[in-house]
Amino acid sequence: MKTEPKESTDLLRTNKNNVLKIEPDASLTNNEDLQGPPDGGLRAYLIVVGSFITNGLLFGVINSYSVIYTVLQKQLQNENVPNSESKASLVGALAMGTTFLLSPLSGLLTGYLGLRSTAILGGTIATLGLLLSSFVVDHVDALCFTYGLMYGLGASLAYTPSLAILGHYFKKYLGLVNGIVTIGSSIFTVIMPPILEFIIRDYGLHWMFRVLSAFTAGVVLCGLLFKPIPLMIIQKPARKHDNFKSLIKTIVSVQIWRRRKYRLWALCMPIALFGYFVPYVHIKKYIGENFTNVNDNLPLQCIAVTSGVGRLTFGYLADKPGVNRILLQQISFYVIGTLTIFLAFVKHFGMLVAISLGMGLFDGAFIALIGPIAFELCGAAHAAQAIGCMLGLAATPLSLGPPIAGYIRRVYNSYKLPFVLAGISPLIGATVMFSIHYQGRDSNRPEPEPEANSHSYPRPHGHEKRPTSSFPNNNGSINQQTVL
Repeated sequence: MKTEPKESTDLLRTNKNNVLKIEPDASLTNNEDLQGPPDGGLRAYLIVVGSFITNGLLFGVINSYSVIYTVLQKQLQNENVPNSESKASLVGALAMGTTFLLSPLSGLLTGYLGLRSTAILGGTIATLGLLLSSFVVDHVDALCFTYGLMYGLGASLAYTPSLAILGHYFKKYLGLVNGIVTIGSSIFTVIMPPILEFIIRDYGLHWMFRVLSAFTAGVVLCGLLFKPIPLMIIQKPARKHDNFKSLIKTIVSVQIWRRRKYRLWALCMPIALFGYFVPYVHIKKYIGENFTNVNDNLPLQCIAVTSGVGRLTFGYLADKPGVNRILLQQISFYVIGTLTIFLAFVKHFGMLVAISLGMGLFDGAFIALIGPIAFELCGAAHAAQAIGCMLGLAATPLSLGPPIAGYIRRVYNSYKLPFVLAGISPLIGATVMFSIHYQGRDSNRPEPEPEANSHSYPRPHGHEKRPTSSFPNNNGSINQQTVL
């Protein structure tokens, strides 16, 4: 009986210099397993399907929160609860913020537990969070915990493995499959709002959460597919300093913060993303206040559709030689910010739909460029932690933006100022990012690496190089590239 490949240290040995080397697993007799990512095959395609569904379910729920927000806000308003807009938007903002805030933790757990176990754990927590939410729909404070924190934690733990596993099975077509997988969130964002509205209208908010929990249980099933490829190398955390300081160094790589360009990029992104989630949360209420007899789900669906197009298009462009990825991301932020400001002044629903189409296209651009930029600035060995730390920094602004917008709307009884301020933050962030272009090359920046991710595979028999690879130990960091 063939044994299951592991990500643990079963296949690794450490020499006296604390360098890890791969040793063949005697149970592996098929030479095809020794040649790295297969770039195809039934299992690889199932991985793509599983990752696609995982991304779709997790972010389809988060991006469709405006449907839930409308119900909660009206419920709080009927109960004469002060700051009903801010409190209702806080629930969804916490889910988005927690998903990003715990990205470094998710990366750590994939190294200790493995991709499959981490994804299953995340799917289980997210499912329980939604199920518990169905019993506390009348208590917004409880929803902040069950939906905002529990679901956000589960989504964070399941999200990273769903992307990292792609590097185990694809190399040549990694960019393409990554684009296909991330489109899942766009497609599910299109189809979920009308489904959620139907369930709420006919069965109530509590049954909507129960149906969502049943859907999210599919994330657990998809996690079962995330079986690592044989002879995968993952750098083992150092055990010389088995204390809290070593744990912190494992989560946050010191090397990435020594790179000036990365520091600037990571600090600019939270500024740019402060108003990012505001339209997703408030656009349905804005439409209800300013337009009649229109499909209030259409703008969100338009954003989702063109976001998928943007992810494929700009992901493809980012792979082209000579393309300035940071400049592309700046352009996307300028367009998003400008269109968000225009959103506050539109008088015709057709124009609002057109703005939504543009916002979605460049929203996809921003998302597609995160991974390539992190790879460019920090190299494959540290890209996963670079992405996790950046998203962790952005989590607080992402969470605070919608509640602040709701508070301003309540004070001024209008969405003009909230949308204008939400649009200004991407403009400021994109402008500050110009400072990155004036930084010289970091002396400790790694040379370009041939692999699309930091996992190394033995070469096929017959090559000049031996199939033994080694990596220096870097503060016990887990070199596992998350491909966005």
